[in-house]
Amino acid sequence: MTVEPVCLTLIAARRLRDELFDYLSEQRDLVSGFTASDGAGYGPTVRLHSTAERVKGSADMVLVRIILERSDATQLLARLKTAFAGTGLVYWIMPVTEFGVIDDPR
Repeated sequence: MTVEPVCLTLIAARRLRDELFDYLSEQRDLVSGFTASDGAGYGPTVRLHSTAERVKGSADMVLVRIILERSDATQLLARLKTAFAGTGLVYWIMPVTEFGVIDDPR
C-alpha cells in the first residue's frame, strides 16, 4: 500500500489556540507533531470579536499545518468536526509530493 502524505491546514480564531493545540497534542495516534503560526483573517465572513480587531480590520487567527497520511487526515477531520463544532474552524488538505527531515550532521 502506498502512503499518500497530505498537509492538513487548520485556521482558527486565536482565542481557540490553546484549546486546539491541547486537542491536537492528545491525538497521538494520528498527529506526531504540527507547525503553527499567527495570522490575520480578512473578508466579509470573518468575525471581528474585539475592539482591537475592529480597529485593525482583521481577525487574529492561528494557522496549523500537519503532515500526515490522507487516511489519518480524514479521521482527524472527523474528530475535529465533533470537538470544534460551531467554532468556524477552517481547513483544507493539499497533497505533499515530498516530505523529509534533513539530519543535523553533529
